[in-house]
Amino acid sequence: MMFWGGNDIGGWGYAIMVISMVLFWGAVILGIVLLARAVGGKPQNRGELPMSGNAEGTLAQRFARGEIDEAEYRARLATLRER
Repeated sequence: MMFWGGNDIGGWGYAIMVISMVLFWGAVILGIVLLARAVGGKPQNRGELPMSGNAEGTLAQRFARGEIDEAEYRARLATLRER
């Protein structure tokens, strides 16, 4: 015995229910992601040196990694800043 009256919502009713459920949970997940980004702030710099200029930044990174010594770093930096 059907207590709800026996009315079937049909194919379109089920389609609308599925679409609305997907949209609802998508909105909930989007809200959580946006809230997490707002609370978390900007992502932190992962150990890279700030790049004032492309060439100076590359030179600073090479010096930090130990590829060049201080004298060579200062000489090259002075050359870059002259131009």
